[in-house]
Amino acid sequence: MAAPESMPQFDLAEGFSRHLQDWAAALGAPTETLAVLPAVARSLALAASEGNVCLPLAQLAQNEAIACSPDLLRAHLLESGVAVLAVPLPPRTCAHPLVLDADDRLYLRRFFDLEQRLAAALVRRASAPAQIVPPTLRATLDKLFKPRTAPGPDWQKLAVALALQGRLTVISGGPGTGKTTTVAALLACLLEFTPTLRIALAAPTGKAAARMLEALRARAAELPAKLRKRLPVEAHTLHRLLGVTPIAGQFRHHAGNPLAVDVLVVDEASMLDLALATRVLDALPPDARLILLGDKDQLAAVEAGAVFAELSSARVFSARVIEQLALLTGTPAAMLADLQVPATASALADSVIWLTESHRFRHDSGIGRLAANINAGEGTEALTWLRGGEDPSARWIDDEGARPGDATLAAIEAGYAPYVAALRAPFTDAQARAAEAFAAFDRFRVLVAVHEGGRGLVALNAHLERVLRAELDLPAARGGAQAWFGRPVIVLRNDALLGLYNGDIGLCLPDDTGALMVFFPQPGGRYRCVAPIRLPVHDTAFALTVHKSQGSEFEAVLLVLPAAPVRVLTRELLYTGVTRAARQVTLAGPARVFAAACGLRTVRLSGLAARMSAQP
Repeated sequence: MAAPESMPQFDLAEGFSRHLQDWAAALGAPTETLAVLPAVARSLALAASEGNVCLPLAQLAQNEAIACSPDLLRAHLLESGVAVLAVPLPPRTCAHPLVLDADDRLYLRRFFDLEQRLAAALVRRASAPAQIVPPTLRATLDKLFKPRTAPGPDWQKLAVALALQGRLTVISGGPGTGKTTTVAALLACLLEFTPTLRIALAAPTGKAAARMLEALRARAAELPAKLRKRLPVEAHTLHRLLGVTPIAGQFRHHAGNPLAVDVLVVDEASMLDLALATRVLDALPPDARLILLGDKDQLAAVEAGAVFAELSSARVFSARVIEQLALLTGTPAAMLADLQVPATASALADSVIWLTESHRFRHDSGIGRLAANINAGEGTEALTWLRGGEDPSARWIDDEGARPGDATLAAIEAGYAPYVAALRAPFTDAQARAAEAFAAFDRFRVLVAVHEGGRGLVALNAHLERVLRAELDLPAARGGAQAWFGRPVIVLRNDALLGLYNGDIGLCLPDDTGALMVFFPQPGGRYRCVAPIRLPVHDTAFALTVHKSQGSEFEAVLLVLPAAPVRVLTRELLYTGVTRAARQVTLAGPARVFAAACGLRTVRLSGLAARMSAQP
């Protein structure tokens, strides 16, 4: 593993710190200011690479290279000529690279502008006048949702009723809580009342978009035929929807050329970073509805920001909306009374709802119980229960070596045995072979927390390549990332011309002529093939990082923990990895590493909530 000082983010931070110091010096900044500025710039740049949008002055002041009080640091920054106060709001033409807000958060200018734009767009949409609700809506909702036998509110029905009243709805729920069922019912209502609505479905990754469309089709099977015909027939990655251009960070659709949609549904919204979320809001017509679906307890985006977690952090309703929800859904208003706040108490009041009842697995099932323990930070309790082996859907392998032990490797190889069998089976038709291979491959996945080391992504993919080559009597690898029969690949860079996007998974299989191609699933159950030499940057995909697995679901998952605690292994990462499994999850690693991860929360520093509260 490369030394930290040679990593790209450290090189960029160092270059930025020198540039900022030279800039301030050219503006005549005092010597004392020039002495602390490089450390400030370096810290901000590194914070951004770790997903933070800003840094509080109190935290910066603790840096040994700065070593001054927050008040003195503020004075230095304002004397530097390269920082400006956010109040009054600096003009967009202002060239200052650093922005300091009223709560002493220091930003890189790009992040401040993005956060300000996103906050304004969200509040405008959330505070738009309530939509006119048809008088027949109560009857329509009663047809779509069967009467409940369980106690408590029907949050899916309430979510649909809420979304029909506004232009922004944030729906958070864990796996199996019915987000897709809710969307199917919502779209049915909208199309029932306005058949000509233009609806777009999107997600941050191709896999998530495909899963969303597949799940929506399944849920829509019970709808009347006339409504099914009006539902969208495809789902897009957000990059494809916005229109990728050769210029990084710029899209064809923006405020000056908005999307031609009336309703936009974004699934797996927890993967939205600050920049992409802002681009989506910029490109959405003012009158369009935006529905964000996600899980507030999952990992945040790889890039800077934790937009969905911030937006869905509280569900509160005004008295007016509680009255409306009760009227439309038949829910006693008393059941919602503890969620009532003054309409001005939250920037997103009446826009956020949580789905809390899992229909995939009960909270007392193996995966459900483990996920709940992890979310509660109950690592010791979870380990005791896992080691007891009470539920076969959640397994634990004690494995403390620098490399995975025999039991872990045996479980991994057993998990991929059906894939090996599918590759060995004779097929005369390439499409049929691809269908069988994908069905087997997608049943199981190895997930990891880290790239390097004996228990990381690189080592496990190399091990599984050797195993598969031996099982299929293929020659040993000869260096480089070449194509070979059965190799699973994950695309790491968007290629709009090929229609391949970051996160797409393909399998190397022979086509009908016998030539080795990479097959990718398409809507409708077909597969298209791409010549290996044409693929954008990609990697082997037997093992995936938990980040790359977001938006996916597998029957079984084996999560390999590192040999020692690492900063990236947090409660949210564990929860996300565990909940990728629909039927069985196995964790393999040292007990102390699991317990430490349960106690470590992901913290993303941001001022989005403050920006939203400050909107007029």
